[in-house]
Amino acid sequence: MYRKKFSLGVCQLRTETDYEATMEKAAAMIREAASAGADVLVLPEMFPCPYATDYFHAFASRGHEETCRRLSSWAGENRLLLVGGSVPEVDGDRLYNSCFVYGPDGGLLARHRKVHLFDVDLPGMCFHESHTFTPGSEITVFDTPYGRMGVAVCFDVRFPEMFRAMARRGCELICLPAQFNMTTGPAHWEATMRMRAVDNELFFVAAAAARYEGFSYECWGHSLILDPFGSKLAEADETEQLILAELDLNRIDEVRAQLPTFLHLREDLYTVAD
Repeated sequence: MYRKKFSLGVCQLRTETDYEATMEKAAAMIREAASAGADVLVLPEMFPCPYATDYFHAFASRGHEETCRRLSSWAGENRLLLVGGSVPEVDGDRLYNSCFVYGPDGGLLARHRKVHLFDVDLPGMCFHESHTFTPGSEITVFDTPYGRMGVAVCFDVRFPEMFRAMARRGCELICLPAQFNMTTGPAHWEATMRMRAVDNELFFVAAAAARYEGFSYECWGHSLILDPFGSKLAEADETEQLILAELDLNRIDEVRAQLPTFLHLREDLYTVAD
């Protein structure tokens, strides 16, 4: 059996251009969250590395191993499950936008390589993550002391089929480290996150970075912790902060009994014809 009730937090961290400064802030925020009773903690996408093409390879050149060592240490020292945002992961001649998850004993529970890369041509913004990163090829679902969880990264969220697959594999909580920007954030952030929770009637956590005003890529912020009805349990603004919420996984059964859309799927109708 696993714990049905636990405390979950999001560290909405502002990533600095100096790696050590960012890591020191992250360590302090994680200690603060643990002191406040967090059992599970989620960091933002690319938390140790500014989200800009010029920085990805520079930060990758130091290797992801040191960041992962610290994530493992923070999880073990603070006795919490740590969803480590994402980092530039080097594998041979390839670079991935990867999320590493560590258990309360510091052991690695999962790794998710971002599947859907952020290639867009928006008004005032042209960004092609695929010029730097290789896409992952797996849906990431794993068992924890707090039930079965799933993890994805940012642009993955725009592909609802991926999240339905996680839910069908038994996920009760999905964590999404992310960095929506000042164009997509106001337009789509809250609506998209709430619909992934509502569609699948599960808990959904969107962990954003805090805004770095004046930087080439300004993150929208506004991290969210949502219940299976799409209700907000906690919400941040755009500034650096810690948010916390108490989760009761029994709420999933309650919502699915009241509004059983997830239980009444007609998958015999949804297959795309050849």
